[in-house]
Amino acid sequence: MGFMDKLKNRFKQNEENEEVSEKYKEGMKKTRSSFSGKINDLIARYRKVDEDFFEELEEVLITADVGVMTVMDLIDELKMEVKRQNIKDTQEVKEVISEKLVEIYYGDDDEEIEQLNIQKDQLSVILVVGVNGVGKTTSIGKLAHQLKQDGKDVVLAAGDTFRAGAIEQLEVWGERAGVDVIKQGAGSDPAAVIFDGIKAAKSRKADVLICDTAGRLQNKVNLMNELAKVKRVIEREIPGAPHEVLLVLDATTGQNALNQAKTFSDATNVTGIVLTKLDGSAKGGIVLAIRNELNIPVKYAGLGEKITDLQRFDAHAFVYGLFADILEEEE
Repeated sequence: MGFMDKLKNRFKQNEENEEVSEKYKEGMKKTRSSFSGKINDLIARYRKVDEDFFEELEEVLITADVGVMTVMDLIDELKMEVKRQNIKDTQEVKEVISEKLVEIYYGDDDEEIEQLNIQKDQLSVILVVGVNGVGKTTSIGKLAHQLKQDGKDVVLAAGDTFRAGAIEQLEVWGERAGVDVIKQGAGSDPAAVIFDGIKAAKSRKADVLICDTAGRLQNKVNLMNELAKVKRVIEREIPGAPHEVLLVLDATTGQNALNQAKTFSDATNVTGIVLTKLDGSAKGGIVLAIRNELNIPVKYAGLGEKITDLQRFDAHAFVYGLFADILEEEE
């Protein structure tokens, strides 16, 4: 049984899995049309697997924003596997590509890396960071909604006190998700707001506190100092917290998202990525670049506008989304 058959079976086994795979299939149309279209075209043009084939494959992967370093690793792995299995026919390479993409994503880790680190029997603090305009506040609202659906008691802290309208925007999401928002006036000290948030969450015996933060990048040094200060306040109040530092990135910005991830992970020890607008991007390969080059897992992917469209990330479903057309042709 080939890897692609396993992938298909994984998502046909039960309704929940099938729903996840459908969301990824639908949400990754743009990336897929450029990616699998090009791979299919490549395979149609080459009968045998040779150096020229690999060179063109390298280009296809780079244009999908898989990241140059990741592509080099992937091509090396593919060459080894092709040799090992003595693959001559380009059709068979599809199997190996899909399998290696999943392997490269997980590396030596297991699938637990995609799970949120929620504490049992104590307050979990999630710090959410990212530049303005990437969908940070919206992601917090959608995440709060999901956690509430999971039976968690959630509190939000409006720590983005500098951007006009940020506090009100978070309040609107708080209402939608049915969770409390702790805030102070515009322009107040973010660390003080987060401190209030912790106190409120503790006194309400909440399960999860999600903290919004400023995202102005005009002055990177100030922003990073601000985040470091917020982090110190959280650590002081709750040893071992924040339990997650989620960086929100916009998938449509491709390599620029990778640069932002580098900047933020230097300052705050990012533990996971929320990748928004994956459905609007043809650069979905950035998921692999972030994971492989920065060693940060993607924990959530935005696959649409609805409150339920923030999906827990699943690398198998992601690769299924990349190859859905090819997989279904074979049925």
